[in-house]
Amino acid sequence: MRCVIVIPARMGASRFPGKPLADLLGKPMVQWVWEAAAKAGVGDRVVVATPDQEIVDACAGFGAEAILTSHDHPTGTDRIAEVAEKVVADVYVNVQGDEPLIRAESIKACAEPLLQNPAITMGSVYSECPEEEYDEPATVKVVTDAEGYALYFSRYAIPFARSPRRIPVKKHVGLYAYRRDALLAFRTWPMSDLEAAESLEQLRFMHHGVRIFMAPGAGTELAVDTPEQAEQVRKILAARG
Repeated sequence: MRCVIVIPARMGASRFPGKPLADLLGKPMVQWVWEAAAKAGVGDRVVVATPDQEIVDACAGFGAEAILTSHDHPTGTDRIAEVAEKVVADVYVNVQGDEPLIRAESIKACAEPLLQNPAITMGSVYSECPEEEYDEPATVKVVTDAEGYALYFSRYAIPFARSPRRIPVKKHVGLYAYRRDALLAFRTWPMSDLEAAESLEQLRFMHHGVRIFMAPGAGTELAVDTPEQAEQVRKILAARG
C-alpha cells in the first residue's frame, strides 16, 4: 500500500511571517519536521507542499522533495488535497510544518492503522493531556468510543467533569492520515457549523460521516506560532541534544 507523507508549509503566517524557514539550531524549522517524517519509516515519499519558491529552494538545500501548490488554499488540508490530485497514493499523512518537535513514532502511529486495516478511512493520534492544559483553548481534546474512533474534538476539556474523572483527558496530537477519496471529497464540502464553531477542520470530515481512528502516540511540547515560541523550541531541542 502506497503512503505519502505531506508537510504543508507557507511563508505567509500572520503572526510569524517566514516561519517554516526560521533557524532552529542551524536548520530551518521545516527541516526538523521533514527529518522526523523520514525517520517514521511509513512513507514511500515525504514531500513538502508549499506555495512559496523560497521554501522549495530551502528544501532542495537539505535534500527534500517539495511541490509548489496554489496560494489560494483556505486550509492545510486543501493544500494536501492538491498534492493528492498530483501524486497518486493510497494513504496521505499530514504532518504540520510548524511542529519541529514532532516524534517519528507518532507519525508512524498515525499511519499504521490505515496501512494495516483497509476499513479505516482516516486516522489521528492522541496523548494524555497535562492537567495544566485542560482549560487551554489552543490544546485540542478528543473523546473516543469503544473501538477507538473519535466521538468529538473540542477546545474545551471533554468530557465535562460533573463527577470525579474516571478517565484521563485525551490531548489531540495534530497529525492526520487519510485515504485518497476522503481527502479529495473534503475540498467539495462546505465548512460545517461545528468546524466553524471550534475552528477544527477534522469536524468537517466527521460531519460528513468519516470516522477518525485515534491511536495513542507521543505528544509534542510545543508547536510554533510566534517568534517567542520558536525561541522556546530552540531551548527544548538543545536540551534533547
